[in-house]
Formats: sequence, structure tokens, C-alpha cells
Amino acid sequence: MRQTVIPGSLALALVLTAGPGRAAEDIVRHPIPGSDFPISEAIEVPAGHATVYLSGFGPAVADPKAEKNTLAAFGDTRTQTASTLASIEAALKRRNLSLRDVVKMTVFLVGDPAKGGRMDFAGLMEAYRERFGTPSQPNLPVRSALQVAALANPGWLVEIEVTAIRP
Repeated sequence: MRQTVIPGSLALALVLTAGPGRAAEDIVRHPIPGSDFPISEAIEVPAGHATVYLSGFGPAVADPKAEKNTLAAFGDTRTQTASTLASIEAALKRRNLSLRDVVKMTVFLVGDPAKGGRMDFAGLMEAYRERFGTPSQPNLPVRSALQVAALANPGWLVEIEVTAIRP
């Protein structure tokens, strides 16, 4: 195999010429046909992009006066989802990424006692729609949401992990 070495200054010039966010334009997001549901059916990422995996994030304490590690401390599914997405957004920002760069999301939901032990998908979607599929952030990831028996913290109803792409 033959290898071409590009001098550092030329390589930097090539990167700077591409411009910020330009390489993200070649990521293809396929919507679900005939649906306005705010996820992509599929995403194509061409060669040359780095994949960034974030560990699962859970919510921050919403009520510090509530008993530690309880639902009262963390809030309902909507509140927990909003908090978790804010934490994910901050973690992405520390890596010079944003929610626009998320291509895959897996959401783990515990059954909410207030919903008869069923996951609160509507609560998840309320908070999700505030950050995805908006005019300011139209990029939609592929996503799975599933109900699990429990999460690491007994007060958590939500844990989310994401995969982002860096040009």
C-alpha cells in the first residue's frame, strides 16, 4: 500500500478550507417516509468522520430537599429527560460538539409508578421535542427507547446514551 504524507501546514490549510460545519453537511439523514415523528429512519456517515460515544447520562437532582435517590428528588420523566439532555449537551460542548452532531440515541426508561408501571413515553417526547426537530436544531438522530426494570440510581426514570459524529 502506498502512503502519501501531507506536510502539517498543508494539512491544516486543507482542514481550514473546509470551514466549520461543512463536513457535517455530507452526513445523510433519512426521514421516516410519510411521518413527522422526530427521529431519522436511517443515517449515513461517510468515511473521514470520527465517532464519539457518550456513556449513559442520567438526570440531575431537581429537588435537593427531597429524600436522596427518590423519584421526588429527580422528578417525573419529562423533568428527568430535560435534565439528562442538558447534561448530554454540556458533555458534547466540552468536546466541541452539539446536539446537531448526534446521530444515534438509546433511551432507557423505567416504568413510572404514576403511570401504572409503564414507561412515560409522552413525557420523554415532550422534553425531546424541545431539543430535536426544532427550527434551531433540525438534525434528527436514529433512536430507540425501551423500558427497563431499573437503572443504577433508584430515583432515575431515564438514562440516555448517544453517539455523535465529528468531521
